[in-house]
Amino acid sequence: MTADPIILSQLIVLTLLVGAFAGVLAGLLGVGGGIVLVPAFYYGFSILGYGSDALMQICIATSLATIVVTSARSLHAHNRRGAVEWAILKTWAPGILIGAAVAVLVAAALRSETLQAIFAAFALLIGLYMTFGRSRWQIAPEMPGGIVRAVASPVIGFLSVLMGIGGGSFGVPFMTLHGVAIHRAVATAAGFGLLIALPAVVGFAFVPVEVHPPYSLGAINIPTFFIIVSMTLLTAPLGARLAHALQPGRLKRVFGAFLILVALNMMRQALGY
Repeated sequence: MTADPIILSQLIVLTLLVGAFAGVLAGLLGVGGGIVLVPAFYYGFSILGYGSDALMQICIATSLATIVVTSARSLHAHNRRGAVEWAILKTWAPGILIGAAVAVLVAAALRSETLQAIFAAFALLIGLYMTFGRSRWQIAPEMPGGIVRAVASPVIGFLSVLMGIGGGSFGVPFMTLHGVAIHRAVATAAGFGLLIALPAVVGFAFVPVEVHPPYSLGAINIPTFFIIVSMTLLTAPLGARLAHALQPGRLKRVFGAFLILVALNMMRQALGY
């Protein structure tokens, strides 16, 4: 496959900037890169002329491919510190895997505008939680089992794949609302992210896409994947250092407000306004 050198260079520059920004936010605020990557890919690929009915599939699939690497690295680092709740991860894994696999089939059949509206709606909820949520909020003192787990685990996997995000955006709030300490919730959510992304990436690699950026495998853009992974691994430690020097709680609320604006704009576009 050949590609216009100018377009390819623009794609590289855009991806370098997006990857650096996503890495800093991940280290600074503990948010998954997907919540930043998907809208950034959408606007960037649109500007470069790759808008189509399958554009959101490309954005979601490429985001999830990067999450495989970043979640695996994060899970390993957290496990070395003994912060991962393996009992939760093991019991929630089957449902998350099932939900993620089903979501690939659903996402492949949906139009880009529909996926855009879904992303916008749930990004709005996540933004509102980040802006107004409080660490003292709690629903129950421990993680649920039985029918609640049987329903909630595939729903987390399903919605995460439809949005192209890892385990943090849904997993961390869910666990902290059920009595899991925040640092252990973040660590365990890295495992959620790996469970979400792995089956999704395998599925999206076989999704046919007619209009796509150069050098793509199914719906996954390979150059974007490698650049994003490289940049996030470089800049996430910088974000972590900034978190100790700044006030991440206040910054998280600011980012939550920014995410609300991004979600509302995406919803406006999805509705054709």
